[in-house]
Amino acid sequence: MPQVFDVILSGGALVNQDGEGARDVGVRDGKIAEIGDLSRASAGETIDCRGLHILPGVIDTQVHFREPGAPHKEDLESGSRGAVLGGVVGVFDMPNTNPLTTGEAELADKVARASGRMHCDFAFWVGGTHENARDLGELERLPGAAGIKVFMGSSTGSLLIADDAGVADVLSHIRRRAAFHSEDEDRLNLRKSLRIIGDPSSHPVWRDVETAVRATRRLMHIAREKGALVHVLHVTTQEEIALLAEHKDIASVEVTPHHLTMDDSDYARIGTLAQMNPPVREARHREALWRGVAQGVVDVLGSDHAPHTLEEKAKAYPNSPSGMTGVQTLVPMLLDHVNAGRLTLQRFVDLTSAGPARLFGIAGKGRVAVGYDADLTIVDMKRRETIRNSWIASRVGWTPYDGKEVVGWPVGTFVRGAKVMWEGELVTPSQGAPMRFWNAL
Repeated sequence: MPQVFDVILSGGALVNQDGEGARDVGVRDGKIAEIGDLSRASAGETIDCRGLHILPGVIDTQVHFREPGAPHKEDLESGSRGAVLGGVVGVFDMPNTNPLTTGEAELADKVARASGRMHCDFAFWVGGTHENARDLGELERLPGAAGIKVFMGSSTGSLLIADDAGVADVLSHIRRRAAFHSEDEDRLNLRKSLRIIGDPSSHPVWRDVETAVRATRRLMHIAREKGALVHVLHVTTQEEIALLAEHKDIASVEVTPHHLTMDDSDYARIGTLAQMNPPVREARHREALWRGVAQGVVDVLGSDHAPHTLEEKAKAYPNSPSGMTGVQTLVPMLLDHVNAGRLTLQRFVDLTSAGPARLFGIAGKGRVAVGYDADLTIVDMKRRETIRNSWIASRVGWTPYDGKEVVGWPVGTFVRGAKVMWEGELVTPSQGAPMRFWNAL
C-alpha cells in the first residue's frame, strides 16, 4: 500500500546535516514524515521543486517588531509577514518595547498578541535589569521565552545594565544562554562630543572599536567567573572576533547581513539609513567578520531588523534613530553572498537553522529530519531579482538595499507543514505559535 502524506515536495535538492542531494520530503500532520524517493507515494498536494533547493527553515534570532509601543513603525503581524515573504519561519523578538518585556505579565501579553496572528513561529527575549535579576531564572523558563537579553550599552529604549556587578547578578540567576548588546556605556557617554551634527559618518567615531571591545572583554571575564554561557549580538569589529575566538567554550557569536555587506563608505551613499548600533565600520572589520564566518568563530546570523520611519530617519544626525529593516532581506542578501563564493550553502544553513536550534535549545526545529517540525525555506539559487522598497512588508516601507540586484531568492516558506508563502504571495492565514525549548523544561 503506497504511503500517503499531506504534502510531498518532490525533485528538489535538499540541503541538510548530511550534505546536499536530490531527495523528496514527505510532510504529515505538520511534521517531517519521510525523506527519500517518494515517487510511489501520494499526497494531498505535491509540489514540484525541480531546480530549487529545500533548506531547513531559516530562524532569525534578533528582530525588533516594535509591538507593543510603536505600531507606526512595525507590529507583530507586519513584521512576521515580512519574515515569511523573505523565507524566515521563526523569529526571536527583542524586549525593548513599551512597556519593556521584563516580567511575566509583559511576556504573556506578547505571546497572546502573537499567537495565531503572526505568520511565523516566535519567541520573545526577556530584558534583564537590576530590578528583576533575581526573577530571571523563572522568567527564562516561561512559555515563549527565548532567554534573557541584556543591554550593556544604551541603544533604543531604556533597558540598561552598564556595571559589572549588575551583569554578574544576571548571570548568577540564570541557566540558559543570555544574549548581550556589548558596548561600554561609560565610554559612549565620554565620547558623545565626537558626534558631528548632520554627519552620520561620525557615528562609528563616537561608538568606536574600543567601545565594543571593552564591553566584550568585560563580559568574557564575568561570564568565565560565573561559569555562564553568553551570546554576543551583532559583533562588528576585527578585534572582537579575535577575542571571542579565545572564548568559544562560553561565548557564541552573531553577525548581521548589513555588517557583512556594508562599510563606512555607505554613509555617503544612504546617510542615516546606514545608521545602526553598533555601527557599520571600515571595510577591514567587514572582512574580519567574513574570516570569522569562514573559521567557525561566528555561530549565527541575525538580521537585527529594527525599523524606523523615513521621516524619523530624515532627522539630522545624531537626532536620527539607529536601526534598519532586515528580516525580509536576510535570506536573499546571504544567498547572494553564497553565489559570490563568500560562504557555502551548507554553512548558510548552519548559521540560520541548525546553529540557532543548537545554541538556544529550540525543540523540533533547525533540521529537515523525521519527527521535526516541517519548517522549510525553499530557494531558487539561480534567480536574479532586484530588491525594491515596494517589496518590503514592514510598515516603514524601506530597505537599505533598495535597487540592489541579487542572485538567489526565497520561493516558498513552510511553517509546521503549512505552505505560508509561495512565489511572493501569502497563501495560508497566519497561525504562528510559540517555539518550544528543551533547555527551558
